[in-house]
Amino acid sequence: MKWIEEAKSWVKEKITPAANKQPAKAKLSGSRKNGIGAPLIIPRDEHRISRKFISDGALKVIARLRAAGFQGYLVGGSVRDLLLGKHPKDFDIATDAKPEQIRELFRNSRIIGRRFKIVHVRFGPEIIEVTTFRGAHAQFTADADDEEQINTPGSMRSESGMLLRDNVYGTIEEDAIRRDFTVNALYYTTENFAVYDYAGGLKDLRNKSIRIIGDAETRYREDPVRMLRAVRFAAKLDFSIEQNTAEPIRRLAGLLRDIPAARMFDEILKLLMGGYGQATYRLMDDYGLFAVLFPATAEAIDLGLPCADELIFEALANTDQRIANGKPVTPAFIYAALLWPALQQEVSQLAAQGLTEQLALQQAIQTTIDRQQRHTSIPRRFSQPMREIWELQWRLPRRDARRIQNLLDHPRLRAGYDFLLLRERVGESASDVGQWWTEFFDADEDQRDHLLRKVATPRSADGRRRRTRKPRS
Repeated sequence: MKWIEEAKSWVKEKITPAANKQPAKAKLSGSRKNGIGAPLIIPRDEHRISRKFISDGALKVIARLRAAGFQGYLVGGSVRDLLLGKHPKDFDIATDAKPEQIRELFRNSRIIGRRFKIVHVRFGPEIIEVTTFRGAHAQFTADADDEEQINTPGSMRSESGMLLRDNVYGTIEEDAIRRDFTVNALYYTTENFAVYDYAGGLKDLRNKSIRIIGDAETRYREDPVRMLRAVRFAAKLDFSIEQNTAEPIRRLAGLLRDIPAARMFDEILKLLMGGYGQATYRLMDDYGLFAVLFPATAEAIDLGLPCADELIFEALANTDQRIANGKPVTPAFIYAALLWPALQQEVSQLAAQGLTEQLALQQAIQTTIDRQQRHTSIPRRFSQPMREIWELQWRLPRRDARRIQNLLDHPRLRAGYDFLLLRERVGESASDVGQWWTEFFDADEDQRDHLLRKVATPRSADGRRRRTRKPRS
């Protein structure tokens, strides 16, 4: 096969640990099962993976599985990243042991998931995810009347083809073909320290290409979240999405509406809080995925709300930079930016109906959150801070001694201030409020008094504050 020769050449050029070492010829071994070809095997002297870059927990799991007579392979993103010279933080293990057998081997473990059983083995703060080799399913037929025709024991599909339960176990060859993308179907074992490539993942690593395994539409229907994973990996690795893999995404994006909102919240965090949120957001927008997940925001942007797209892009740029600098980030701030255009649109509509500013704001906040919850859940520990960040955008411009003293004790003051600066930076607000607060934070007591006098409410001749009265009708 041509891709094997190309992969061998790329391995020698890109991932051989020492330039002066003559690599041994890559071996082909294995047999054909269910039409699956033999893997390309990369010996230890032809790749750059070293055990010193693998966590001790992952090595312990593999060692104990093998000692108990089971297979144990490092698999997926960690193998991909190690081959690319990166240092992964998460390590997944694949094995022929069943979840219950894994649980018996590791007292520090627990089985999670109903749809897709996984075993989490904990070593202090580190969690090693261990999965049993997945097997093949019965062929899905969209117009099948007989439920048995589309369901395999241990699995269940919806009428659209989505896998509702996936606990069909098989061999490593079947497991490789069941994985989503070729670059994630790479296996590494400490038995002979070789890398096993069953799906042409090395070729796609060389070509910087994200390619789905199997028929793209069928795989997306099995799990629509794979469309999000395609853009996430493309953004993270700076890869392109292969043509056949990309083509169905725009047509099938609506399938994401069938995914539980709680799962979608977790997926959004992976997409936008991984350090490459800017690139991910652009790809989501290009493929029509963002409009499915954040329809109210997408509508506000399409209607031409000023600076809406720029604000989101700038917020994600700030998040990417903070992650790169090792600083903490919170989903509350990200969601505040993602939903801000939708909130503004709602406030404007309610104000046009005659509601007071305060009432329009409170009602708009609740409506915006409730609508978004249908698509991606927002836990209260994040929705409440988000609400407070929004409210501060109306409170920060109102500067007098009493209000400012109350604001200084506000737990979300800094986040609200950062959000205000973000809005001013993209040109949404042309006021000097952000600059005033910057000077106030840096000022001593006398300087703060001076700043307060500059924005104090004018007083009448008798010293009382003037009140602005509404004109009589």
